[in-house]
Amino acid sequence: CADDTFLFLLNFSVLPFALLPQDAIATLNTLQVYAAALKELRSKCHLQLKTMRGFLERAGLTVDELDRLNIIHVTGTKGKVLSVDSLELMTERIRINGQPIGKELFTKYFWQIYRRLDETKDANGGTMPTYFGILTILAFHIFLQEKVDLAVIEVGIGGAYDNTNIIRRPWVCGISFLDIDHTDILGDTIEKIAWHKAGIFKPGVPAFTIRQPEGAMPVLEQRAKEIGCPLWMCPQLEDYQAECKPLHLGLAGQHQRSNASLALQLSHTWLQMRGLPDNSLPYITVNNGRMLQATAFTPSPMMVKGLADTEWPGRSQTLKRGAVTYFLDGAHTLHSIQACAQWFRETAAEHERNASGPVARVLLFNVTGERDAAAFLKLLVPCHFDFAVFCPCIAEVVCVGVFQEKKFDMSVEEMLSRCLDNERIWRLHNHQDDNRDNLLLIEDSLPRLPENRGDTLVFPCIFSALQWITHGRNSVLSDQAKTTLPVKPSVTAKAASLREASDIQVLITGSLYLVGGALKYLDPASSK
Repeated sequence: CADDTFLFLLNFSVLPFALLPQDAIATLNTLQVYAAALKELRSKCHLQLKTMRGFLERAGLTVDELDRLNIIHVTGTKGKVLSVDSLELMTERIRINGQPIGKELFTKYFWQIYRRLDETKDANGGTMPTYFGILTILAFHIFLQEKVDLAVIEVGIGGAYDNTNIIRRPWVCGISFLDIDHTDILGDTIEKIAWHKAGIFKPGVPAFTIRQPEGAMPVLEQRAKEIGCPLWMCPQLEDYQAECKPLHLGLAGQHQRSNASLALQLSHTWLQMRGLPDNSLPYITVNNGRMLQATAFTPSPMMVKGLADTEWPGRSQTLKRGAVTYFLDGAHTLHSIQACAQWFRETAAEHERNASGPVARVLLFNVTGERDAAAFLKLLVPCHFDFAVFCPCIAEVVCVGVFQEKKFDMSVEEMLSRCLDNERIWRLHNHQDDNRDNLLLIEDSLPRLPENRGDTLVFPCIFSALQWITHGRNSVLSDQAKTTLPVKPSVTAKAASLREASDIQVLITGSLYLVGGALKYLDPASSK
């Protein structure tokens, strides 16, 4: 990555026998569902790294080779330098010089790895890597073959027993904000989660953390002491000086400022340790008695430009399409939903000041996994939405009663049932009656669903939800050659205030899958 400071690795999802990328991805959906992989991880976490090293060798790689990769290892619950989940394309999860790898490159390297593993399967009791394991091996293989200068590698889940933790000699490690997530694997307290995250620390390897919630910091400190890892606290972004001007971030949201400081410290430390010029002041630390306090420095022009130019689709992202403004954030933890709500209120208010008439606000929401939808929705109530719309993370219904398949761990009926539960929760939060006597949605289509009167609706897919919200006012949606599903007149009637509004503000949040599915239609060029 001669032209960029970082090369981004985003944990990848895998595919067996197929020669074309689309065939491979279709086969991926049959390999191992997410829940099964997590169940296996829970039961065998203490054996994970030993098993992973065996699979690495079967794939023709060695841990010694990984030592030569020049790695920055990053973990955290939110705000990592990278992103575990792809929004639209599989190849988003691996990037070289900031760009997703091509489908041909992905397919070529995958088959090299997969066939070696398959050929050695019988001699090893028929075992194959998990969904996550084979993806990690694939990423390592690609970066070695492409001879990258630096690999920024993000943990998949946790840290201590994560597949990526077969890395022995990273140059520097980083921990972004910690929150409660994946509790079935990492534990249900911030202290337990911090223990797992700190598992990426290595003896003598510098590590940086942003300020963490109460309870997490003592655990990180203790783990660093036990491992022999020097641990530094990142300074506030306001402490950095760039030619007497405040640093400008390409990413919106106050919470991104601590992430930016972490990125600066990681890149600055790597450049210093590698002996590369970065035109910064010498690195100095001040011991505050427990952990070291990293001091701010003067970022180089390249660093300043990198912060300003950073784009992260689906995270605090704003897209304006005619009279409709979309606010997209894949927040899926309590803290990130809270940050999302604050960002939306502030940004939407700025847009509203420039509106020529009445503005309507719409929430499009869904969650996946075992996350607490009630707690998430409660945080969104103060945003004062005129409508709350719920749908599964399914892109579209391609014909009556037939869904475009995407691999999830529950049936379509279960997903729709969860959406109805979320709708009921929202109405309770807003002190609305829960009248379920009527039937909802698309006429003559799918299971018949109850309809709630008022400002809430449930749709069977993302596309039908977006079509109803915009009512032809988004030319990008209107121009797409998609079948418009027949919506009941009673549902159409609810949109009167949307048709009368001069501007419509739509917050899409709760799941990266939901945000990614929406971007497929709102920004189709990005999915090609």
